[in-house]
Parts: sequence; C-alpha cells; structure tokens
Amino acid sequence: MKRITLLILILISTFHFSAYAQEMSLSKDSFEGNFIIDSTFTRDGGKTFEVSASGDAGPYGRAYLSYVFTDKQNLGTAGEFTGFAWTQNGEDVVTATLQGAYVKQGKVFKMYTFDPTSNGKLNFATGIVDFVAKTIKFKVSEVDTDS
Repeated sequence: MKRITLLILILISTFHFSAYAQEMSLSKDSFEGNFIIDSTFTRDGGKTFEVSASGDAGPYGRAYLSYVFTDKQNLGTAGEFTGFAWTQNGEDVVTATLQGAYVKQGKVFKMYTFDPTSNGKLNFATGIVDFVAKTIKFKVSEVDTDS
C-alpha cells in the first residue's frame, strides 16, 4: 500500500511540474565568440569588478565587451553581471545589453547570459572566463522567440 501511495504521489508531482515547464528553442545556427581580456579592475575594494574584452563574435564580426560583476547575495563563488557590447562587421554595427549569472568552477568562471541585440535578436550564451589566461570563450545561439 505504501508503494502504491508513493507511486501515485510521484506521478501527480511529475504531472504538476511538467504542466508548468517551459521549453526554450534555440536556433541550430550557433557560433563561438573568442575574446581577450583587455582590462579588469575594482573601484570599491573588491565588491564589484569591471572587465573589458575584445575579440571575434562570429557573424557579428569584431566585438567589444564591458561587464560589471557583482555578488549581491554574498555567495562568494557565484553572482550576477550586467554589461554592454558593440560589434562591427563591415558597415553593420550591432549593440547588445548583457545580463546573466556566473559561477566559479575551479580556476575559471562559467557565465550564463541572455542578450537582446539592436538587430532584434535575442541570444543565449554560455561562456568560460579564465582570468589567468586572459580569455573569455562563448558558445552563442539565437533564441527562437516565435515558438
């Protein structure tokens, strides 16, 4: 009887949670972004860190990024960031606002970011920041906002 009750509870909770699940559709076309950290500093004794980087953003061409990393919940190994990017590919200039979360994993930081762009696209990216190597590497996909 206990097993049947447990099975029923599991089925009900699975149905309940799956009813609220959201699916995010990403474009099959993705690209990698490779950046060199140009500078990093803090103005407030280590509560926030500002980072600027430049490099290649696939179809967007040359890109310049600026971030402000914070830890507003005092997690120590994780936090949030905001930023701005602008890119140029030939005559086309695209800007983006950057926002997401980071988690320290060993010697690197992993970033998760949703970035609306001035060309009307919404990009989702995951990245690895290595401050020792002075690199930021992203895998970027466009979010399919029509589905």
